Amino acid sequence: MNGFAYNRGMSLSGALAQRNKVRPQKSPDVGADRAASLLAWYDRHRRRLPWRALKGERSDPYRVWLSEIMLQQTTVKAVGPYFEKFIARWPRVEGLGAASLDDVLRMWAGLGYYSRARNLHACAVAVLRDHRGAFPDTEEGLRALPGIGPYTAAAIAAIAFDRRTMPVDGNIERVVSRLFAVEEPLPKAKPRIQELAATLLGPSRAGDSAQALMDLGATICTPKKPACSLCPFSETCVARMRGDQETFPRKAPKKTGALRRGAAFVVTRGYELLVRSRPEKGLLGGMTEVPTSDWIAEQTDKAALKRAPALKTVSRWHRKAGVVTHVFTHFPLELAVYTARVSPRTKPPAGMRWVKIATLKDEALPNVMRKVVAHGLG
Repeated sequence: MNGFAYNRGMSLSGALAQRNKVRPQKSPDVGADRAASLLAWYDRHRRRLPWRALKGERSDPYRVWLSEIMLQQTTVKAVGPYFEKFIARWPRVEGLGAASLDDVLRMWAGLGYYSRARNLHACAVAVLRDHRGAFPDTEEGLRALPGIGPYTAAAIAAIAFDRRTMPVDGNIERVVSRLFAVEEPLPKAKPRIQELAATLLGPSRAGDSAQALMDLGATICTPKKPACSLCPFSETCVARMRGDQETFPRKAPKKTGALRRGAAFVVTRGYELLVRSRPEKGLLGGMTEVPTSDWIAEQTDKAALKRAPALKTVSRWHRKAGVVTHVFTHFPLELAVYTARVSPRTKPPAGMRWVKIATLKDEALPNVMRKVVAHGLG
């Protein structure tokens, strides 16, 4: 019975009837019907987003690219203000490519995953240098640019240039895995979901098809309590027929990295704070931070204090109560915060600098450092 289970007391015909309720017979044109239904739904319910072209307008490749980079591992709600800020400062790729990396990092501060900001700047420079300010209009050309992987290339190609390709983000994974009841867990299911998502493309309007699926996942086919009765796929969704739609997509157990610990040193000189820039490569590359110890498992206070900045005028470090916690993609972090005040003429150690506390908002401080500073100055 192809893996379909039925009660022992049930007749074969009854079991078949039950299976047909769960897996309705599909017409040869079901793919085309779904694609048409999806676009009809999108024409009525499309979201208004600051980077999205209005109906009938052509998409701006620069805006599409900028939004897609910002939206990686970040919500639409969080990205909106940053996108508006970037567009106001750099309305075209030429301006962004001519800006300094430090300026880009400052504007990005707080959005997280800072390698994206470095890649954003590198990509803008490459578009100016190698493509005369025009983004390539193919997936292959886009993937050759810094920071653009398979998904982002497909998204830009479809949305900005209407190439017939289907990008698959988290929202689309959820819609497709439910629609077809994909049992294989993520991430192994990604190739299968990609293949199935492509069946929802119509003969034209590839960009609208992709954005329609994104909107559907964001507003209707949500992780919890999906509004199935409002979905254009409600009659053909296998997971809905089975009643277990909230269990999709299946996911393999998530591996969590070991807790790391360290110390952060908040040093003030009057109304100034001691900071430094992190190395360009690696975690939080190029961002601004207060001096810290290494972040390692089983860190002790005694070992962490040995990494305090060398300041002759500090006779004693004061440990603030509690710790600052932060969760990175691959590990959670706990930082003990030590504070000290130094005399007005104290020079910064090599590689460090004093900045005015009142202008910290203009520094490229990642969220974890904002927490540290708030804890240390509080």
